[in-house]
Amino acid sequence: MVACLFKSKPRWCRRKEARPQELLAAALDLFVERGYAATRLDDVAAQAGVSKGTLYLYFTNKEELFKAVVRESVLPVLGEAEETIDRYEGSSETLLREIMLGWWQRIGNTKVAGISKLMVAESGNFPEVAKFYHEEVISRGTAVIGRVLERGVKRGEFRAIDT
Repeated sequence: MVACLFKSKPRWCRRKEARPQELLAAALDLFVERGYAATRLDDVAAQAGVSKGTLYLYFTNKEELFKAVVRESVLPVLGEAEETIDRYEGSSETLLREIMLGWWQRIGNTKVAGISKLMVAESGNFPEVAKFYHEEVISRGTAVIGRVLERGVKRGEFRAIDT
């Protein structure tokens, strides 16, 4: 394509590999700004600078796009917390603090926190999406905290509790 030889590349000259990330970034912005119900795939595609047809090459529907946003923006943070627990040698109190502050810095203090708010507001209208979020995020996050508490109880750092 001749147009791609120029210094300022038209949007269609971007690498194909970058498109899913661009779509996920646009979707995150719109889901947080408008909510799940009001976010249209046409708008996600437009904000990402692609056609709606291009969006469908990567995501079959809005639910799959939302799941991909969660998997890309939230689940890696949970994975890192799980890895930290596995290798952490300090006190359980410090570990718990690090995990909670890490969550705040990477999720709670960013636009990604809007996903949790969205789920609280719209889960009743979208039970399948809510079920996915609960299984992938809430249950896993609860397990992370439970593991730290159990670790602290076993080490005698926390009083015995039913985690």
